[in-house]
Amino acid sequence: MKSKWLLFLVLSVLSVLLIACSDSNDGATTTTNESEAAEASDKNDDVGYEPEKPIVIYAPGGAGGGLDTTARAVVKVIEQTKVVAQPFSVENVPGGGQTTGLSQFITNDPTNEEKLLLPSAPIVINYLRNEAASPYSYADMKPIAQLTTDYGAIVVKADSPYQTLEELYTAIDKDTSSITFAGGSGAGSMDHIIAMMPAIALGTDPKEIKYISYDAGGDAMVALLGGHSDALTTGISEVGQYLEAGEIRVLGVSSSKRLDGIFSEVPTFKESGYDAEFTNWRGLFAVKDISDEAVKYWEDHIEQMVETPEWQSELEKNSWGNGFKKSDDFMTYLQEQDKVVLKILKEMGMAK
Repeated sequence: MKSKWLLFLVLSVLSVLLIACSDSNDGATTTTNESEAAEASDKNDDVGYEPEKPIVIYAPGGAGGGLDTTARAVVKVIEQTKVVAQPFSVENVPGGGQTTGLSQFITNDPTNEEKLLLPSAPIVINYLRNEAASPYSYADMKPIAQLTTDYGAIVVKADSPYQTLEELYTAIDKDTSSITFAGGSGAGSMDHIIAMMPAIALGTDPKEIKYISYDAGGDAMVALLGGHSDALTTGISEVGQYLEAGEIRVLGVSSSKRLDGIFSEVPTFKESGYDAEFTNWRGLFAVKDISDEAVKYWEDHIEQMVETPEWQSELEKNSWGNGFKKSDDFMTYLQEQDKVVLKILKEMGMAK
């Protein structure tokens, strides 16, 4: 009888212990699940910026121009590669050598993180000139990424007596009235600056050199081929077809080293003895007060885009250099270019 009661007592104790252990495990499981849910919630909170509506890229130039072409290439590649889920569009805001589009971008809807501006080097030049049409510059926006590089070229007709850059600028140095330059932008603009850089390096007074501005690079090329000017200053990416057709000779390019392809035989300004170089970049900017999370988002996604074969194809097709820089490096470069441009404009008597 005692043994039966002893067995009953042992079984009862074991039953209580098993129930307690079961309750303890259930509690631990519940706590773990709650912890995992909390962690997942925290991760969702850390996702950061994600565009919630269609993105507009403003091109401060006319349809068919270099800025328009670049902006539409960006949109095309993003749509092809699905780097960004939201749809993109391009809006052209021409006028004032990019100043109209720049002013509108900065002053209209200044907190919109889902719009971008795609300008080029003239936004550094324009506000430094004494006849600046806009008080705004890159400093009034947030640089997101530099995309491409292009360079200035000094061009003459194929039958020109000037075979080299040195021959051309030696003639200018002897008689500043002997050569007339054509350019596709106004006085004090990028085309004008590039034409004057070798002269300044040589010690020639740039204020005495004749420069005629045209509404666009195409018009300036017509003036050169028609004999209305002796030399042309323009972007190297705009002269390839004329070089291949045998209509022109490219005497020099403002890059730091020789270019590839059909321009491989063209010497740089420095190779020709002139300590000068200039890059015409194109890049993307956002509104000045954009959040750090949004800057990081655009940096990362634009970097993904420029690494795609589709973007590399666009660079090759348009003779653009791959000048990709992230936000901080881009801003540092802009500040350096700002100093170079100001110095040249002072030499030309055109600085503020």
